[in-house]
Amino acid sequence: MITINWIIERLLVKPTEGDKTDVVITADWRCNGVETTGTGDDEKTYSGTCYGSASFAPPTEAFTPYPDLTQEQVLGWCFANGVDQTAIEANVTQQINDQINPPIIAPPLPWLPPVEIVPQVEPVLVAEEAAVVEAPVA
Repeated sequence: MITINWIIERLLVKPTEGDKTDVVITADWRCNGVETTGTGDDEKTYSGTCYGSASFAPPTEAFTPYPDLTQEQVLGWCFANGVDQTAIEANVTQQINDQINPPIIAPPLPWLPPVEIVPQVEPVLVAEEAAVVEAPVA
């Protein structure tokens, strides 16, 4: 099962807007998805992502001070201002499904012989005995 996670990566603010301070005007968001299939040595993890930004008009009514904002609140603003949550999650899901079952593959060319993979053999190092030279007697 694909797990979808939305995050806000950055907020851009106007230091002052009328009588308000630190007014959020843009949020950079990311939607991540991940799915793990198989178990043990056959376990594989697939992932997909989409990212973008949403801009907001300065607030005219309710205002939440910057320190009191939550990620869920800002994501709600994004979804209310043109970020299509359903379409983006479908895109991330499709990215993952395309990795699991690729819609297009590139098989080897049929007129070329198959490539033979030869296992590598670990080299064995043999040390030669060092020659002992006796010092001349004085």
